[in-house]
Amino acid sequence: MNSAERTQERGSPRRSGLGAIQSSALLFDLDGVLIDSTPAVQRVWSKWAMEHGFDPIAVVAHAHGRPSLSTVRHFLPVADHELENRELERREIEDTEGIIVLPGAMKLLTSLPSHRWTIATSCTRRLAEARLRAAGLPIPPSIVTASDVTSGKPDPEPFLKAATKLGFVASDCAVCEDAPAGVLAGKASGARVVALLTTFPEPELCAAGADFVVNSCADISVIESAASLTVHFK
Repeated sequence: MNSAERTQERGSPRRSGLGAIQSSALLFDLDGVLIDSTPAVQRVWSKWAMEHGFDPIAVVAHAHGRPSLSTVRHFLPVADHELENRELERREIEDTEGIIVLPGAMKLLTSLPSHRWTIATSCTRRLAEARLRAAGLPIPPSIVTASDVTSGKPDPEPFLKAATKLGFVASDCAVCEDAPAGVLAGKASGARVVALLTTFPEPELCAAGADFVVNSCADISVIESAASLTVHFK
């Protein structure tokens, strides 16, 4: 990373006329970045919230971008967390209605060499694979899910592990995220973070430390060289 990029990283995120950065690989969140499963998430978590007497809006807002087990523990400190989480996973796997690919996601993924991208998601492995299949997107062999980590986002472990699986260090990668918890995780891993305005308002993403802000994957394109990727932003 050159001095200009480091200066930018310490300052305000770029919003327009972004230019380009060099990166060894792209590490993607899943929901809100590559796919939109919002209707299914809202249905499942709202029902669970009402079953337990919680505000559905508050529960859904907290759940986005975090492992489901983390949300269960947050709202039900004294409970059989694993049992609750297994039931939520079952419901989410069964409810894939309305899951769609977000703008630019398919084109961006198919333009990337397979060894230079992966997914780090707060979904369990079974749920992530179910949603990727429903959306018609490829399942990278190096995918990192909540089933693969001890600490989920906003902890950096998912992105650290994802970079390692690709053979890189996270600080040489770029993270694409849509949620503040994911932005915090990406920043803590040492990666540069591209925030997408698909789920949360820009001020929240900037407050979490996003380096760049774009509308969607449609604003990202990549050119591969022998040593790295040149990631262009619109």
